[in-house]
Amino acid sequence: MGVLALVLAMVIGTGLWFLSNRYGSNIDRVGDVFAALEEGSRPAAPSPTGDLQPTEDPITFLLVGSDTRAELAPGELPDARSDAIMLARFAGDREHAQVVSIPRDSWVDIPGHGKGKINAAYALGGPPLLIRTIEQLTGVRIDHYAAIDFAGLIQVTDDLGGVDVVVAETTSNGPYTFSEGLNHLDGDQARWYVGQRYDLPGGDFDRVKRQQNYLRAMFTRLFSQEVFTSPGKLDSALRAVTSAVAVDDALSNGDLLSMAYSLRGLTPADVEFFTAPVLGTGTEGAASVVYLDQTAGERMWGYLQTDSLGQNAGEFSDEALPDVPR
Repeated sequence: MGVLALVLAMVIGTGLWFLSNRYGSNIDRVGDVFAALEEGSRPAAPSPTGDLQPTEDPITFLLVGSDTRAELAPGELPDARSDAIMLARFAGDREHAQVVSIPRDSWVDIPGHGKGKINAAYALGGPPLLIRTIEQLTGVRIDHYAAIDFAGLIQVTDDLGGVDVVVAETTSNGPYTFSEGLNHLDGDQARWYVGQRYDLPGGDFDRVKRQQNYLRAMFTRLFSQEVFTSPGKLDSALRAVTSAVAVDDALSNGDLLSMAYSLRGLTPADVEFFTAPVLGTGTEGAASVVYLDQTAGERMWGYLQTDSLGQNAGEFSDEALPDVPR
């Protein structure tokens, strides 16, 4: 979503109507995401506290992504193997944001279905059941939903001239070796980098960090002077980004542009990435699962609910994406 702020930065010179139709209309809509949710059973709206001076209400998105290689038809959701589940919170001051990944194998209560992996909620009931599951787990109210096709998003890499990531330990996946240290990735290399599932030192947790790291690298590149000052390159990249995203149908083109304009001062350096605290891994039946740390999680979700996670980030250094990415 942060990339939409770039679109709004061009409003003065280009015109709201043109941008709304060229970029906003390029984003597919997902219907009936929130219609089936009972308002009385949902968490309360955020209650900001702390040092930040909110100018608007915080906004929380549920981001669901698939890094599979199957192409999505217009409006089609990522399949039931949802590889990325993230809560993205844009703070009330519109100058800070936090993204918290929830491992797809997290063992949680799924309303009406008992215990299961969190991505099973998506398979069983699509976005509405996944939203109910996460709101029940976290106590954080979700305002909007966005589906990301990582395969489509990665096509943007070539439009940007590649992205830079730092790899902690040398690994190989498919036809490529990712050497320890700085790696400049083109689109196909980025696809294999993000999609690696095995032979990572931290297993699936490192794959979560790679998803976060790629998003950070891509948006950092989008904000670079070389891209931002090249109208043709920027337009091509933005068209590719927006074609890889679908949002709930409560968000009109005007809503998206208004939201992006409010985030016009947000840069990649203002976005912090975390993973939900975990106790460890285990098995349930034949399934490998992740056990979440309920105590640490309650603190993290409480800070998110009060719009103060950024101010208390030091408590979650083990869960934060390092400044030198992996």
